[in-house]
Amino acid sequence: MKTHFCIPVSQQRPDALGSRYVLYSVYLDGLLFCRVRYSQLHRWNEQLRRVFGNCLPPFPPKFYLAMTTSMADERRDQLEQYLQNVTSDPHVLRSDVFVEFVKLAQLNTFNIPTEKAFLDVFLPNGRSINVEILTSATAERVLEVVSYKLRLSRELLGYFGLFLIRFHKEGGLSVVKKLAEFELPYVSLRSSEVENCKVGLRKWYMDPALDSMLMHCGVAVELLYMQAVQDIEKEWIKPTQAQRQELEALQRENNQTKFLQLCQEVQHYGYVRLDPCLCDHPEPGCRAVLSIGNDEINCSVTLPDHQTRDVTFQLSRVKCWQVTFLGTLLDMDGPQQTLNQNLELRFQYSEDSCSQWFVIYTKQAFLLSSCLKKMISEKMAKLAAESSEMEIEVPEKSKSKKDHVRQSKQKQCSSFLSRKSKIKRAEGDCAFGTIKEEDL
Repeated sequence: MKTHFCIPVSQQRPDALGSRYVLYSVYLDGLLFCRVRYSQLHRWNEQLRRVFGNCLPPFPPKFYLAMTTSMADERRDQLEQYLQNVTSDPHVLRSDVFVEFVKLAQLNTFNIPTEKAFLDVFLPNGRSINVEILTSATAERVLEVVSYKLRLSRELLGYFGLFLIRFHKEGGLSVVKKLAEFELPYVSLRSSEVENCKVGLRKWYMDPALDSMLMHCGVAVELLYMQAVQDIEKEWIKPTQAQRQELEALQRENNQTKFLQLCQEVQHYGYVRLDPCLCDHPEPGCRAVLSIGNDEINCSVTLPDHQTRDVTFQLSRVKCWQVTFLGTLLDMDGPQQTLNQNLELRFQYSEDSCSQWFVIYTKQAFLLSSCLKKMISEKMAKLAAESSEMEIEVPEKSKSKKDHVRQSKQKQCSSFLSRKSKIKRAEGDCAFGTIKEEDL
């Protein structure tokens, strides 16, 4: 699946020789990730092709004449499509050529040198883990360091993730985004324009039944317990009065395992809760609160007459979705050209032999999209595992070549993959080295 890279804006800048070049603002999950030139991306594409060959998508060609406005817009769209397509290959995403480029792009954009630094990673109970890292440490590496300090089993790392979380003055919080494995948490935190933002550790799976995979690890159980308690306090999950009383009794006893077992029966346990937003169903302009998890999108909709209605969309009936920027440019002529981020997510839903488009207007559209992708990947992994178990029972001699090919493909379906490839780069082979090529 494609990553949420987009290039909604670009800007012309003068170089040292008085000429002008175009600087492209690359956004990841709706937040500014880096700014790069065409020549940097072009050289990076050449590096990737030396490793991955011609399986990569085509790179936008150079222009040897002065670009018109329409040509510049076309190139921006082409570069955006290239980034989305090239990052749809998990082997590219986990390669050193990819990771080293985006690391330098982030550091250079925000003028942050590579040096030792301290980063606070907050747990759901409000306590923080202070870790010493390099500013160039990826989220994958920071998560490893945090897990080591917590003594969390390495085999369970993939069930957790680092998030940017906004803490509100009145005590609430909002999950801004899930940090990508290649993203630099220190830089993302420093560069974020979101107020009162911190890096937090939370579980990262959408199927509550996956709790069972972590029950053998005491540290993992404690982390799940912290998050469940926090979600109840924030009213993100909805126990009945009887369930609440029983949960409070288990909490007083500090019986974390039974507490989590009971949580499995509580409405919206394990779901990701979004901030209040607007939607166009059942009427345009309705306010809604979304909870996503367990293969569904639940919308608590407030109608114009102030009555509320719960509407649930099953993931199996969602045919496709897309996120669109609706924002306007800010600081048009300034060096920090930014975007007023108004976003929408629209999805096509099929029910009773007919399809209909639904629209949700929320600044957390990319987080919602990430949750949908995560649910699909978990569903695919589950189906692949079930299919593999069935095929094991088939005698080897009766298997066809087609069965073997299908089983090989299924083995590649995994929700939790770690980056293991170590690709050596020639000395000086860096897209951020001395750039002689002009941005044509």
